Amino acid sequence: MSKVFVNVSDEDDDEAALPAIPAGSKNYIRPQGYARIKDELFHLIDVDRPEVVRIVHWAASNGDRSENGDYIYGKRRLREIDKRIRFLTKRMDTAEVVDPAVHHGSEQIFFGATVAYENQHGQAHTVTIVGIDEIDPLNGQISWVSPVARALTKARVGDAVILNTPGGVEELEILSVTYPAPLAD
Repeated sequence: MSKVFVNVSDEDDDEAALPAIPAGSKNYIRPQGYARIKDELFHLIDVDRPEVVRIVHWAASNGDRSENGDYIYGKRRLREIDKRIRFLTKRMDTAEVVDPAVHHGSEQIFFGATVAYENQHGQAHTVTIVGIDEIDPLNGQISWVSPVARALTKARVGDAVILNTPGGVEELEILSVTYPAPLAD
């Protein structure tokens, strides 16, 4: 079938799921986040893609491709892998690796800080400010472009900051700020 009749999009669905990087800003990421992306990329290139290519080659050698499930699924999987490779490569190209350990001992909040704060209702929360490719809200890792991270950034222990939410304005009191210790040489 001709691609003219198929809805083919070059847009990355992965990119649409992530928060947008503010104009003029960089794609900040911690060293461990960058390493994770790099490991995934190399695994796709060195392991997954060659295996799928081998399967597609085998399936294509079996003859009729129109009803060959291994061939059809393999080609689809190969497109998914190639799309992910392009996405990860683009993310790595735009990444600005920032080691939060340079702020170790500081009480001011910057990228990579783990912050404990309390809202006006007395609920305590702990979050780590990370890059958009590292977010994991269930484990308290929030993007540096999120409203909470933006409200906390540059504040210090003991400060009260204002967070605008859809439910109204909230005041957050910063209880503690920690950074990972620098690695010994």
